[in-house]
Amino acid sequence: MDLSALWTSWDIPWIVTFALIVSSLIYTRGWARIRVTRPDLFPRWRLAVFLAGMSAIFIAIASPLDAFADRMLSIHMVQHFFLWSVAPILIVFSAPVVPMLRGLPRWLMRGVLRPLFSSGIPHRIGAFLTRLRVAWLIWTLAFVIWHIPKMYGLALSNEYIHEYGEHASFFLASLIFWWPVIAPWPFRPAGTTRSGDSRRWMLIPYLMLADVINTAISAFLCFSGRVLYPGYLLQPRLFGISALNDQIAAGAFMWVSGSMMYLIPGMIITVQLLSPRGRRQRVYAAPGFRPAD
Repeated sequence: MDLSALWTSWDIPWIVTFALIVSSLIYTRGWARIRVTRPDLFPRWRLAVFLAGMSAIFIAIASPLDAFADRMLSIHMVQHFFLWSVAPILIVFSAPVVPMLRGLPRWLMRGVLRPLFSSGIPHRIGAFLTRLRVAWLIWTLAFVIWHIPKMYGLALSNEYIHEYGEHASFFLASLIFWWPVIAPWPFRPAGTTRSGDSRRWMLIPYLMLADVINTAISAFLCFSGRVLYPGYLLQPRLFGISALNDQIAAGAFMWVSGSMMYLIPGMIITVQLLSPRGRRQRVYAAPGFRPAD
């Protein structure tokens, strides 16, 4: 298959696309309802970042990026970057929980979800998943498992495992990982009190350890000296790049982009915690996000 054919050979996964459209409509409806009473808490940029997150998922799975990703590891890493970092961070910044609930039909909220939320089960599950140790472990397992050559090869050989196994676990694990870092309203991290005092300093080793995992796998891709994923040896070489050089480029991209995603927030949180204002008020790192009153 030549390059011109690749640009037009990508498919739209209609199930995922439909889910993205429905989610966007629900959030927009809920956002508009909240704006009536709390416009300061949900300005227009929240809607914009949520829709941008939905768009990032669509670009990753339904564009020429997906077609090229099957033939070049470096392009595959770019695709993963959209699902692993860009989309989850944007969605968490949009504080999606309340708008998504407010955007649902009333019969669904009153008849199904209200009794469920009254039981406290969703809250307990959410509190458990967003504990730093649990969130970090989920993120690490998803990240490491899908970079094991046998698992990666399995994903490449099976479209359903690739789309609904690898991609879905990447996105969900990253969503859980970034939740306690950004702390979207009305989420209150474990150890946070009504005065705003929290154990936010624990986010620094949380992010640094994530960067260690990212760096280790990236370095292995760059310096292994052999092609780790044999499936790419069977693909026609695009742009005249060998499979080994393609792997090195993939590792370098993951190394640089991944480190930026973890080190920059870590530095911002460190500066805020050490600043006089941060010590007095314990201001949260993400602008516009604060503990529930």
